[in-house]
Amino acid sequence: MRKKMGILLLAACLGLAVGCSNGGDSAGGSDNGNSGTNGEKAIASENTLEKAQRQGFVSVGFANETPYAYATPDGQLTGEAVEVARAVLNNLGIEEMDGVLTEFGSLIPGLQAKRFDIITAGMFIDETRSKEVAFANPEYSIGAAIAVTKGNPHDLHSYEDIKNNPEVKVAVMVGALEIDYLKGVGVPDNQIVTVPDQPSAISALQSNRVQAATMTGPALQAMLDSTKDPNLERVSDFEQPVIDGKSVRGYGAAAFRKEDTAFREAFNAELEKLKESGELLEILQQFGFTEDELPGDMTAEEAAKP
Repeated sequence: MRKKMGILLLAACLGLAVGCSNGGDSAGGSDNGNSGTNGEKAIASENTLEKAQRQGFVSVGFANETPYAYATPDGQLTGEAVEVARAVLNNLGIEEMDGVLTEFGSLIPGLQAKRFDIITAGMFIDETRSKEVAFANPEYSIGAAIAVTKGNPHDLHSYEDIKNNPEVKVAVMVGALEIDYLKGVGVPDNQIVTVPDQPSAISALQSNRVQAATMTGPALQAMLDSTKDPNLERVSDFEQPVIDGKSVRGYGAAAFRKEDTAFREAFNAELEKLKESGELLEILQQFGFTEDELPGDMTAEEAAKP
């Protein structure tokens, strides 16, 4: 049965720590008031994983961002990153999580300040962040994607294909990173049709104003699933654009404090089991991800390389 998660507000700017108090360490502690008992010594020396397993819960930081981690109107914490973490932690004997709502930019400082013990926000792995936290191995990958009309009549499999066919126009939301990606590979401005939002991109494709629509993979899949138009399809073998010699595909993962090596390693071991069993894909699919967004054999160390 899904556990209801406590959603706590982190007032980082005031230095207010919320979530699990240090007093939680004393649960099941000494019954005679002496500070030097073996039981108390064992509790004092336990690491973060052991403490969470003993208590049966752990605090996690999230930034209320769909589809990665967000609170529902009835107070449930869910999302791709949350449900992956839930499955992993349950297998580690940790049945409950307390969610600590935090601004995205304060997640890493909050983790380091021990306001929570894991970041479950679908955070992208990069070189800079990896110097401050220990990422678990990726649980998903994400990049650009395109939709076309059924049968892919213009044989589009990359932004390069769009660039090379002057008859093709592509719809993209104003302000989206995909505009930079398109221009980065050389798609001319007269082939790029900007629209106010993602539904408008799909509408432009349906009305033949454009021959392709582009956005991130999960966003595109969610749009196609809600539109239910049999005349549209996602290009499954889309090649990610390469900008300045690097693919735009990114990888997201849970994050731990640098010293919590045992927790990270245990998390990675259970995550690998989810990948092998197919359960990881089942979780991802609940939030608009597809098999194309699986992380493959990518590791946190490889994903962090510049």
